[in-house]
Amino acid sequence: MNKTYQKRKEDVKRKWHLKNAEAQVLGRMASEIVGLLMGKHKVDYTPHTDMGDYVVVTNAQKVKLTGRKDKQKVYYKHSGYPKGFREIKVEKLRQEQPEKIIAWAVKRMLPDNRLRDLRMSRLKIFADKAHAHEKELKENGKEK
Repeated sequence: MNKTYQKRKEDVKRKWHLKNAEAQVLGRMASEIVGLLMGKHKVDYTPHTDMGDYVVVTNAQKVKLTGRKDKQKVYYKHSGYPKGFREIKVEKLRQEQPEKIIAWAVKRMLPDNRLRDLRMSRLKIFADKAHAHEKELKENGKEK
């Protein structure tokens, strides 16, 4: 009989991936990023183990939204307090904090469990082309 092999978190080797968001559709790019953060691209993927890689996203302000979402899409949140309902349009968010557009898309695609915050901490998003992770990308090999 063969034994089932389950990878432990101590045995996980993490790589760094570089994604350029320029002219990429938000949802399609976010689903690729989620797969990398979860480690689904690895042969020995285990759902309950945090085995994903690091992802660096550049040019977040140039991400593309299909249809009329640039003008119409609105993000909602509530603080939990009376009158705590807030909404922000994508137009305004793209000008002020374009990183949040990608971060929210990825976070909402990840499973809502205790591993989500760990996976999100490995996502590094930058509004333009410059980023602070050149060294890590060169050491571990980058993927576009």
